[in-house]
Amino acid sequence: MSEYSAVKSSKLVLKGENSSGSKRKHKKHKKEKDSKRTRVEVDEDALKHGGWWKVAKVTEMTGSVAIQFGKRAFVKALDNGLFTLGAPHDEGDGPDPEEIFTAVAINEEKVAFKSGYGKYLKAEKDGVITGRSDAVSAVEQFEPVFQNGKMALLAVNGCFISVDPEDDAVVAIKKKVGENEICIIRSCAVREQKNTKEVAVEEEGDLDQVEINYVKKFQKFQDKKLRVNTEDKATLKKAKVEGVLHEALLDRRSKMKADRYCK
Repeated sequence: MSEYSAVKSSKLVLKGENSSGSKRKHKKHKKEKDSKRTRVEVDEDALKHGGWWKVAKVTEMTGSVAIQFGKRAFVKALDNGLFTLGAPHDEGDGPDPEEIFTAVAINEEKVAFKSGYGKYLKAEKDGVITGRSDAVSAVEQFEPVFQNGKMALLAVNGCFISVDPEDDAVVAIKKKVGENEICIIRSCAVREQKNTKEVAVEEEGDLDQVEINYVKKFQKFQDKKLRVNTEDKATLKKAKVEGVLHEALLDRRSKMKADRYCK
């Protein structure tokens, strides 16, 4: 049985928050929770590849990875120790088991790849990439080179990995990066929810609507008239970029009369 049977692919799992605590605490903070919504920035690119997300730095190359060339096509290991480019996948599908490798970080600049057959990849003298090594030496190390949002893999022979257009063999024979040398490393490891943030309902919409929302929340409507600060909104634009929009809105409201919560 192929050792690939032991390889499992999985879709991207976002780490969520466990809600715990007594019913009493939940009731106490219900109003506060209802005033905020959790906004998660979905990785559309990862969804198109079965949850496998695009690696952006060497330190992210660890565990199960796939090496993509072209549109949704991945490097595939053969049982003879050679590699080829697998057939393109449908949108939403991840790599096949034979297309999954284990990335092993060597240092902050280099990484090694082990196929599902338990062998490490290396560049032979003729530039052909093989997977027949049982251990990692200098020839089994690759250097990911990032530039302008793109990446190429530099082998020990000073050439970049590509796929031979004639027979789809994986080789390292070009010393300069062209379109054929551009590749993507994808990972299925769980990522921290860095792009998740709680956003107050009042801060949704454009700046004009946001300020009106705050006026409605904090102003006492004794005469039923809406009073909005007419000063230039340049400070609000700057505050939004700096992440201090809430404080800036309160400062603007503090200049108006009949506020409940502003100084």
